[in-house]
Amino acid sequence: MSIEITRLFDFPYYAEKKFNLEKAFVTKYDGKWEATSSKEYINKANAVSRGLLRLGVQPNDKVAVISTNNRTEWNVVDIGILQTGAQNVPIYPTISKEDYEYILNHSEATYCFVSDETILEKLNQIKGNTKLKEVFTFDMIKGEKSWTDVLELGSDTSNQTEVDERKNSVTSSSLATLIYTSGTTGRPKGVMLSHGNIVSNVLASDKRVPLEKGQAVSLSFLPVCHIFERMMLYLYQYCGITVYFAESIEAMSDNLKEVKPHVMTAVPRLYEKVFDKIYGRGEDLSGIKQKLFYWAMEIGLKYEPYGANGWWYEKKLGIARKLIFSKIKEGLGGRLDLMVSGSAALQPRLTRFFAAAGMPIMEGYGLTETSPVVSVNDQKNKGFKIGTVGRIIDEVEVKIAEDGEILVKGPNVMQGYYKDPEKTKEVMTGDYFHTGDIGEVCEDGFLKITDRKKEMFKTSGGKYVAPALLEGELKQSRFIEQIMVVGEGEKMPAALIQPNFVFIQDWIDRKGKNIGKTHKEIASSDIVIARIQKEVDACNVNFGKWEQIKKFELTPDEWSIDGGHLTPTMKMKRKIIKGIYNDLYENIYRG
Repeated sequence: MSIEITRLFDFPYYAEKKFNLEKAFVTKYDGKWEATSSKEYINKANAVSRGLLRLGVQPNDKVAVISTNNRTEWNVVDIGILQTGAQNVPIYPTISKEDYEYILNHSEATYCFVSDETILEKLNQIKGNTKLKEVFTFDMIKGEKSWTDVLELGSDTSNQTEVDERKNSVTSSSLATLIYTSGTTGRPKGVMLSHGNIVSNVLASDKRVPLEKGQAVSLSFLPVCHIFERMMLYLYQYCGITVYFAESIEAMSDNLKEVKPHVMTAVPRLYEKVFDKIYGRGEDLSGIKQKLFYWAMEIGLKYEPYGANGWWYEKKLGIARKLIFSKIKEGLGGRLDLMVSGSAALQPRLTRFFAAAGMPIMEGYGLTETSPVVSVNDQKNKGFKIGTVGRIIDEVEVKIAEDGEILVKGPNVMQGYYKDPEKTKEVMTGDYFHTGDIGEVCEDGFLKITDRKKEMFKTSGGKYVAPALLEGELKQSRFIEQIMVVGEGEKMPAALIQPNFVFIQDWIDRKGKNIGKTHKEIASSDIVIARIQKEVDACNVNFGKWEQIKKFELTPDEWSIDGGHLTPTMKMKRKIIKGIYNDLYENIYRG
């Protein structure tokens, strides 16, 4: 009989019945890839469920999971928790211990699974202030309880009937997870997503998957605590796609060559770094090889889908693919036919280049509150349009409010914010969720995002400025790593800019300039400031006088998650960045 999927734990059973993969999940331990089959995945998940029941876990209890990297254990524990009728509360590993404490207390989590010693040390500093009864580790740590202890507790199958009864009591509308938004301001909010919210999103997104089901291989490394990657992992299960878990972002290059994936997901920042690394290879070439390389890159940056540039362009593209792009693709494993991007705006130049190179990035749009996908590009059915986030997925409705805000309605919209009906009311009008993003639906049905409503500001002259447009344009410069446009209530827009220190150091060497190589020396160099001014001037011509960047300051350090500049999903914490560089801000406007 066929398995109807209405709850998240239905996915493994469906996948086992339809595909029965020998390699459902693959994680590297001590330098060796170890696979877990579809059958073993289910067996271990049931053992976790039985173990949790013996620990006294009740329906609607909360169990937290904190992992530094994605791994098989996360997925086993996820299904094990959900089958008991409890909820999985994933927590970003990189947030502060104070945020750990807040989330654990707000969710009232009773148990917690952690990946490694680093997480455990941070957790132990605040554990006494929470309701946690036990903490279990994925790595074997001396003197600590391991997740294998839960498996062992569940090795006796005599209470499997109770697990089955718990499963039967879970419905599509049952709460599945609390996902605490990383938030650019204030305390994290607990987004309540039901089984049906996420299941509906997986099934609707499946129609945009162009891969061979039961055969393809994926590489997963985006934090699974983020709903984007978590939804993708359920989608991979539904499509019978083997999932390899990358060891770390530092090991990504090696993992790509080892795994040779057909698909991967990432945020724009990673694609930017890959592109910069590829472009930088041209500097090591000389003569005809260098000319040919840059010719191919130029061809790639003019790419349009579906042969829109005409036969002569397609002819040149074919040559570029054969001579240059095929080698680039080989360096990323050789089989990467699809990449997916979400979480932030993707620069059109990246979309063009990677599509030209035969590794198209399908940009999508969504939020934690929408489980997450609202729209996504799709190579099939002329569904790929550069500069947009694709067509809206089935069963989801988008309406543009009078002020341009994108409103979303559908089975993927959250149940609300946990313990916060007031904040829930603020973002809901009837069944419509207010995204906080400004956009438009084009005539051909593609959704285009133009700005964040909350990030738009007025200058003292009463003119509106949309910072995302300026930031997106300037981030295409190889000299600029990060940029934040400021100027609310001020006489003019300005910018705080983090230079691309790695690229600029190479540029300094090639130019033979003697300006020093430390971040501070680079940020204060007149030569660097003058060069970045050229980038700003080139950008300004595309904007009205009232929104042009009149002044900027370079920051002497890198913006990072650990430094507090960025959220775990690499979004800017605008208020915090402004506070960190208040002296530079004051110098712009009052200096």
